[in-house]
This record gives sequence, structure tokens and C-alpha cells, in this order.
Amino acid sequence: MIDSTSEVPRWRQAHAILAARIRSGEYPPGERVPSVVAVSEELGISIPTAQKALRQLREDGLTYTVPGLGSYVATQPPTD
Repeated sequence: MIDSTSEVPRWRQAHAILAARIRSGEYPPGERVPSVVAVSEELGISIPTAQKALRQLREDGLTYTVPGLGSYVATQPPTD
């Protein structure tokens, strides 16, 4: 999934993968998104890289965070 030979930074690749899952409905609105550790393990990236990808999803309006509970898919993700 993550192309280690690509010039695209790994966090951007991870962000693109997760954003595509949200937009496709694989992660439906209101569902908790995988944790930083889960994303790190699944995609074979470092925890800081996974944190950056997940932070960008939040900044894009695709997810929101509930302190102490985790991050969730936004009810109405923005469209491109």
C-alpha cells in the first residue's frame, strides 16, 4: 500500500489511503477511525507518520476528535 520508492511522502500516501476509505464509505460517517498505532501497523509506517496523516484528515474536515474517545468520521465529509 505505501510505496517506499515513491517521491510522495509516506504521510501523504497514508492520508490518501485513509481519505479514500472514508469517501468510499468503507469508514462510514460516525464510525471511529483506526488508532494511530493501528494505522502505523497496518500501513507499515512510523507512529509520527501515522499521526501526521490522521491530523491532516482532521484538518481536511473528514474526521473529528472526541477527547478521550478517539477520532470519528465526520457526518458529512466535504466533497472534492
